[in-house]
Amino acid sequence: MTGLQLAAVLIVAAAMFGTINALFIGLPKAIGILFVALVSSLLVLAVDALVPSLEAAERVGTLVSDLDFSAALLDGMLGLLLFAAALRVNIEDLRSEWAIILVMATIGVVMSAAIVGAGAAWLFGMPVVVALLFGAMVSPTDPVATLDVLREVELDRAVQTQIAGESLFNDGVAYILFLVLAGIAFPTTIAHHGEGTAALASLFVQEIAGGALLGFVVGWLAFSMMRRLTDPSLRILITLGVALGGYELALALEVSAPIMAVTAGLAIGNRRRAYAVTPRATEVVDEFWQVVDEILNALLFLMIGVEVFAIAFAADMVLVAVAAVALALLARLAAVSAAVISLRLVREFPVGVIPILTWGGLKGGVSIALALSLPDGEWRTEILALTYTIVVFSILVQGLTVARLARRYARSAAEAEEPSDAPASTDDGGERSAP
Repeated sequence: MTGLQLAAVLIVAAAMFGTINALFIGLPKAIGILFVALVSSLLVLAVDALVPSLEAAERVGTLVSDLDFSAALLDGMLGLLLFAAALRVNIEDLRSEWAIILVMATIGVVMSAAIVGAGAAWLFGMPVVVALLFGAMVSPTDPVATLDVLREVELDRAVQTQIAGESLFNDGVAYILFLVLAGIAFPTTIAHHGEGTAALASLFVQEIAGGALLGFVVGWLAFSMMRRLTDPSLRILITLGVALGGYELALALEVSAPIMAVTAGLAIGNRRRAYAVTPRATEVVDEFWQVVDEILNALLFLMIGVEVFAIAFAADMVLVAVAAVALALLARLAAVSAAVISLRLVREFPVGVIPILTWGGLKGGVSIALALSLPDGEWRTEILALTYTIVVFSILVQGLTVARLARRYARSAAEAEEPSDAPASTDDGGERSAP
């Protein structure tokens, strides 16, 4: 099947599943498409088990294998999605929350990967390096899943900025860990980037600093051209060139393409608003990227749903998968708690920040793409199944309940700030302070 035919099939399926969700289910758009796609995939597998002669699962499985989810996301869609998300982020909000974002996107990811790795080695019997590799894949919050859900959730602005900022930047650190650990675990099939602190530091500087610098330069050049133009179509073409061309350039230069896309999006988005020729000039580009973002989100969540055909689940994997989900949540809780508690010495946080950051840190397509990129080996099937379970649980369960959790803590905070019924002569003046 050609690339154009495959794209046509995906778009038609996304449109159908999105319509089914909108008319009969009513879940948030992207999550609803994932849910319908997953249920449809499971139905196909059930029909195939009952009537093997139809070979339905084999036919769809062949289509899914042609899709090459890992390459489609990591080498194509991710740059557009990150750029679109960064365009809408207010850089002033990021500056106000830079400390927690920096800690969570670096130390938090490493800490989470270590906890998941230690737990996987102990619970599942994985080799230590393979277990740490698994931890690196499932520790970062996914920017696509997280930002899509945040648009449907009313969170405290500071907490929303913390979750969004972390999800935009923590992929770089996780990907570096993945490259280093994958090179150690599979030295004959994956490029080895060296061992030890020096190699890790060198790779970190090359990937993160190089990606950020490239993104700033490309974003600045693009903005300089856009300032001189009033034609909306040319402005849109320039931003497309940045998102697609800049991403490929970053891959060629071996710097972090995701960081490049985020940095360029932030540079163009914020400077464009400050120096816009007319408000409409900004609105046209924003509207275009909003449409692109929603379409790609729909396609990505559809791909996650049908990717179940690439996963081999054994009957004895159920308890292991449940344990993996619990382990990922525990690691996330530990990383969030450590970051918030350490920074509480210098700043205040909203009520319920730890549980909301923990439950709102969603996993997504990046984790699945990394798992699919692993070479065939003893633990690949198990890692892929566990990663897929964690991602689906994260999106369907955490994504659909984080709003309820946020409202609960918002009510608690509001009640704590209301004047109490105690007499005015009480020591605290008749008011209760927020915890």
